[in-house]
Amino acid sequence: MKEQILSDFVLSLIPHQPPTNYEYEAVQFKRDVIAVFLLCNRRFVYNGGAPTRTIWGFYNTKTKRFHAPINSKTVGDVVQLTNTSPYTSMPLNLNPLEYALYA
Repeated sequence: MKEQILSDFVLSLIPHQPPTNYEYEAVQFKRDVIAVFLLCNRRFVYNGGAPTRTIWGFYNTKTKRFHAPINSKTVGDVVQLTNTSPYTSMPLNLNPLEYALYA
């Protein structure tokens, strides 16, 4: 019950709405870290029709900060939520022209 409340709290902190046909899922990763996954609700044959998951980011419950993922098993650097997207918490590394076009 406590884990579900904590998961719901972490999901409420994400400023983005999940993209169409996607949803967020928060699961306990380590004692102090919650992993946030992006689930695709479309059904694929290769995984038996189960939702496809990709890591969105991590939330540290002690420091109250989000971290970008290096991969689904490794926590990366701290990120500002304003620099994240609905698909990932990894910040975009854009040059000034790309920033003007895409951000």
